[in-house]
Amino acid sequence: MLRHEDLYSLEQYARERPAFRAKVMAHKKVRLVELGKHASLHFEDALTMKYQVQEMLRLERIFEPELIQEELDVYNPLIPDGLNWKATFMVEYPDVEERKRQLARLIGVETAVWVQIADFARVNPIANEDLDRATEDKTSAVHFLRFELTPEMAAAAKAGAAIRMGIDHPNYQAELTLAPAVRDSLSADLA
Repeated sequence: MLRHEDLYSLEQYARERPAFRAKVMAHKKVRLVELGKHASLHFEDALTMKYQVQEMLRLERIFEPELIQEELDVYNPLIPDGLNWKATFMVEYPDVEERKRQLARLIGVETAVWVQIADFARVNPIANEDLDRATEDKTSAVHFLRFELTPEMAAAAKAGAAIRMGIDHPNYQAELTLAPAVRDSLSADLA
């Protein structure tokens, strides 16, 4: 959980931003899981959320303690707590018309995503706890997912077990084993 004292002041962030941004972008690369050509999971953690908060404070020129706390209250729930992973799930089709067609075909895709550690059962996510992002006619292009793990799953992941991820939806299937760097980055989130 991020606290006010974990953040840079606006003036300090202006000085630190280029180096901090480069560090975060490199970190995000080993937290990205591409599921086929049109879907991806962007796994969040304290560093990615610190960057989001710092950018919001910078953009909005926020320096009042109460308003900073409001931003922290928005982003802290997206930080994993030691027995879960939290991710932004994106469905990406560059062409607007194709995107509309596909989002209509992919209703429910956000709960068809799964993770599997070693030979444990697949874990489907809890999706969009903040608000419903789908309608009867289409799903959203962006969803927020939480994958709850058992202590045994977390221990296996931390011990280097293979981690598989995928989507099992009637209109979109994908499956892969995480590269070691991505597996290690995500395992570091676990208690």
